[in-house]
Amino acid sequence: MYKNENSDHPSGSEQAKQWVTFVHGAGGSSSIWFKQIRDFRKDYNVLLLDLRGHGESKPTLKTAFKQKYTFSALAHDILEVLDHLKIEKSHFVGISLGTILIRQLAEMYPDRVQSMILGGAILKMNFRSQILMRLGNTFKYVLPYLVLYKFFAFVIMPKKSHKQSRSLFINEAKKLYQKEFIKWFKLTAEINPVLKWFRQVELNIPTLYVMGEEDYMFLPSVRKVAENHYKTSQLFVIENCGHVVNVEQPNAFNTAVLSFIQTTK
Repeated sequence: MYKNENSDHPSGSEQAKQWVTFVHGAGGSSSIWFKQIRDFRKDYNVLLLDLRGHGESKPTLKTAFKQKYTFSALAHDILEVLDHLKIEKSHFVGISLGTILIRQLAEMYPDRVQSMILGGAILKMNFRSQILMRLGNTFKYVLPYLVLYKFFAFVIMPKKSHKQSRSLFINEAKKLYQKEFIKWFKLTAEINPVLKWFRQVELNIPTLYVMGEEDYMFLPSVRKVAENHYKTSQLFVIENCGHVVNVEQPNAFNTAVLSFIQTTK
């Protein structure tokens, strides 16, 4: 995984600034955060990541031999970028599958995570999403990955108002390769036990879930977890909004997230 940062190494007065690290979802790239950069750069150093095989990331010999992608391996990729930039601690903002990687990082290295903002969070695969995974596993070697990806995008973001989010993710997914898609899709084999653990264990890290009220696949389970993890977790639901909250309702998203981060200082 390679980095795409829009803040240089802080110097002088900027050393006092806290970091906010943005983690996109599967098939996306750091470009999905374009509606956040301006607001967040006013008060924070901003780090944008492109995960393995996504966006501007380029494979190295090291990643080329990492045949199996795991959530812990991908979370460690993020840690390597933090170490390279000498970032001791950061707030983390994620969307969709990126929220799983942030939570995994927090499990492994809690002292590096100042707070977690989990947008369109995935905490449980409901019946419909389980069917999607089985269909994907059945056809991943047969159908072109973009056909599968477009199908998934329409199921997860079905409404006319979700069109911008669908188009953005589909366009970014075009930059993937079939082999890369298959590697990422194989992560679904370990997703259920990982998510079960996340639902059961409450970390001592301030956490904000930002969900769209129309995110019918994932909102119900997030509501339950936010209620059970009441010591550290808050839930903010955005009206007239689907899965990709930062794209569909950027003003509401930015206001809620920046307000939350202020409370964690």
